[in-house]
Amino acid sequence: SEGMSETTRGIIPNMPRTTEVADNVIAVVETASTNTLARQMLRDGTMAPPADGGAGVAVVATDVQSAGRGRLERTWVSAPGESMTCSYIATLPVGVIADGSVNGWLTVIAGFAALDALRGALAECGVASEDCGLRLKWPNDLFCQGRKLGGILTEMVPLPGRDDSAALVIGIGINLAIPADRLPTEQSTSLQLHVQGLPDARTLRDMIAAHIVRSLSSRLSGFVADPHAAAERLREETSRVCWTLGRRVEARFTDGSVLTGTATALNADASLSVRDDAGENHVVHTADVGVLPL
Repeated sequence: SEGMSETTRGIIPNMPRTTEVADNVIAVVETASTNTLARQMLRDGTMAPPADGGAGVAVVATDVQSAGRGRLERTWVSAPGESMTCSYIATLPVGVIADGSVNGWLTVIAGFAALDALRGALAECGVASEDCGLRLKWPNDLFCQGRKLGGILTEMVPLPGRDDSAALVIGIGINLAIPADRLPTEQSTSLQLHVQGLPDARTLRDMIAAHIVRSLSSRLSGFVADPHAAAERLREETSRVCWTLGRRVEARFTDGSVLTGTATALNADASLSVRDDAGENHVVHTADVGVLPL
């Protein structure tokens, strides 16, 4: 379409494993942002929304992302053959996506789908995932051995002519084969720095993406069926793998203020409780939260 030609260059080969399990797969050589491309295609009708209730998941994948977006307008740039940069699209009831008492768990679900997928792909390769120390850092990062392996950005996209449902677009970026001297920060890492004998990054991307589709479909369908009961289960599950809990953190807010303290609990709405050095408790809903070194 005319809209696609403005943001993409060429077409990359299909992702066979992902194509088998996803409602639709759009794979391009280069785009500014897979989330932006997914939003555009949903709005102009280039991509039909997946089946309702999270039962169907569509995928937008790229080999090169030149202006990917993270939380708080950070950028995520990927080079060919080094990272997995994909967006996953599900159709959910507006009442679930817009419900502030539970919608914070949608990003957590995306994080668990990524963990499920990494463990599944590693198992296929004969690797024990326990060796990687995979964890979630609140609210949207994937950690491996205490370093950032990937990040997640979730966005709601209204669907033309649909008042009762909307699209949830989930961008997931994972460092797969970035050399140590080219990592974006000192706190980041790449999967192949921890695991030997993995396939090339493009094959591994297809394996992980297919597992993410399966996990997202299952987890989102269960969440839509009973959001509050699912949220309580997620809180218990997250507490077991959350890198943030019990550690000293620094929360930076969009107004420039900073909160330093200890992350003490995940709350029912997926917010984070932080106790500052004076012993006062704070509830953090949206912030850039970093774990401070010991």
